[in-house]
Amino acid sequence: MQEKNINNEFEVFNDLGERIKCNALFTFESDETGKNYIVYTDNTIDDNGNKKVYASTFDPKEENPILGSIETDEEWKVIENILNKLQEKREEK
Repeated sequence: MQEKNINNEFEVFNDLGERIKCNALFTFESDETGKNYIVYTDNTIDDNGNKKVYASTFDPKEENPILGSIETDEEWKVIENILNKLQEKREEK
């Protein structure tokens, strides 16, 4: 797995067609799935006071990549494992 920290802003459209400004947190390529993922936030806060974080697939070779859906439980487990590891590292500091 190769992880790349980035700090790029981009916009997505929600189900109502509204533009939502997001910040990319990091991208990575999974050896397990062979796909590239982007983890990002719209900087909103959930009911527990945590920043909401989202993940999508993308093609890093595209100039303006289209975000794709996470399709399997395996993919979600890969993403959750990475987020958990990052949280553990953060708590150690």
